[in-house]
Amino acid sequence: MTPKIFESEYKFCLILWENEPISSRELSELCKEKLGWSKTTTYTVIKRLSDRNVVKNENAIVTSLISKNEAQISEIDELMEKKFEGSLPDFIAAFAKHQKLTNKDIEEIKKIIFFGR
Repeated sequence: MTPKIFESEYKFCLILWENEPISSRELSELCKEKLGWSKTTTYTVIKRLSDRNVVKNENAIVTSLISKNEAQISEIDELMEKKFEGSLPDFIAAFAKHQKLTNKDIEEIKKIIFFGR
């Protein structure tokens, strides 16, 4: 089970995934630049995510314990359960109704469904 990553934490994780392994000091500087966070806020998020086993902070070097793909899949699973009662056809129908799909998009989706990625 992938731990829940909230929206602001996800933005933090995007920075981490792009730069890891990274020192907590450098990560704090990036979060200030990209998110407008103070050093204290960044360190609080590192601690919170570390407590939930999303990241590891060892010797002031921060690395992820959950990949971007794992986090995305977890969010999709949660969305499907909450909003579509676990129904993949309902999810796809809702998505397709509100997106302009090209023939190329449709062919790519068919490949994914029938052959995996």
